[in-house]
Amino acid sequence: MKKIHLAALTACALAAGAAHAQIKIAVIQELSGAGATAGTNFKNGLDLAVKEINAAGGILGQKIQASVNDTQSNPGVAKGLATKAVDDGAFAVFGPTFSGSMIVSMAETRRAEVPNFTGAEAASITQQGNPYVFRTSFTQTTSMPKLARYLASNLKAKTVAVVFVNNDFGKGGRDAFNTAAAAAGLKVVADISTDSGQVDFSAPVLKAKQSNADAIFVYTNEEESARALRELRKQGWTKPIIGETTLTGQKVIDLAGDAANGALAHVGLTVDAPIPTMRAFRAKFEKAYNYVSDHNGIKGYTSVYMLKAGIEKAGKADRVAVAKALHGLHISAAKEPGVIMDVSIDNNGDLDRESFIVEVKGGKQEVKETLPPLSKK
Repeated sequence: MKKIHLAALTACALAAGAAHAQIKIAVIQELSGAGATAGTNFKNGLDLAVKEINAAGGILGQKIQASVNDTQSNPGVAKGLATKAVDDGAFAVFGPTFSGSMIVSMAETRRAEVPNFTGAEAASITQQGNPYVFRTSFTQTTSMPKLARYLASNLKAKTVAVVFVNNDFGKGGRDAFNTAAAAAGLKVVADISTDSGQVDFSAPVLKAKQSNADAIFVYTNEEESARALRELRKQGWTKPIIGETTLTGQKVIDLAGDAANGALAHVGLTVDAPIPTMRAFRAKFEKAYNYVSDHNGIKGYTSVYMLKAGIEKAGKADRVAVAKALHGLHISAAKEPGVIMDVSIDNNGDLDRESFIVEVKGGKQEVKETLPPLSKK
């Protein structure tokens, strides 16, 4: 009888443990320093998704427990936090967003076979054969061909000046754009490097003007993008200014003021997209945080739902099985509204889905055109 009683108690304890089991995730984001805008938006979007999922019963009956850490926009700190997350038994890691930080920190999550979701866009991140890295946005090798084709076909540009930030993010984007430009018949007539945190953009803008390019492609971080836009308007630039998602983010628009009006960008994610699920996300985010999310908030929000889809596909909360399930997975927004748009994940962890060309008008983004997934071109 004692053995039976002990077995019953053990079974009850195990059942109670299962009922209280949690999926521990580590959020490693730039909450201070040069990446604070991107990191804070990502974290806020992620927090919103975690609250929703937990309120609905969790993932396979398990609630998500998130720990949040600040990389201070420092690659060394990011790597240390990734090591700590692994040592603390994180099921998945979300971040960093800066490409340089991701490149050095993802070795730690790979070593421990921990799925690692990132908003970083440097092409090299998923070109290293890491089976545990998953994008929450396009890689540069996916987005740049779309942008270059738009410049050549829609804007009828034949020459372009490139202004990029001299870090892993900027150099990767510049290289991918230059390759895509050549394929689209665009000639790069000025290749202008700037520094992370650069304040004075008078010299780079002057070089761009002197190149007599048909358009200028600006690929820098948020604060620098705003400074570049202000200087371009100050020096009387009237030709097209185009960039990627960062150039027309709401933070950039707020910082640049009227100088942002007319700027164009190819964006993978925007809260202004004419999609019901995106409009619903925008309203929820704004209600929770009292400001409009940028693309990084969408990345954070959808990344948790990508993890949820991977766990449900695997049928169990097993890190290796979930990583395998995510590769080649197509997630339908009709079945999982949290991903907002239909999305496919390839064997490298890169994404493919619809994207948009936006223009800043009156201090806000307006979607000009919806572009199909790259696989459908």
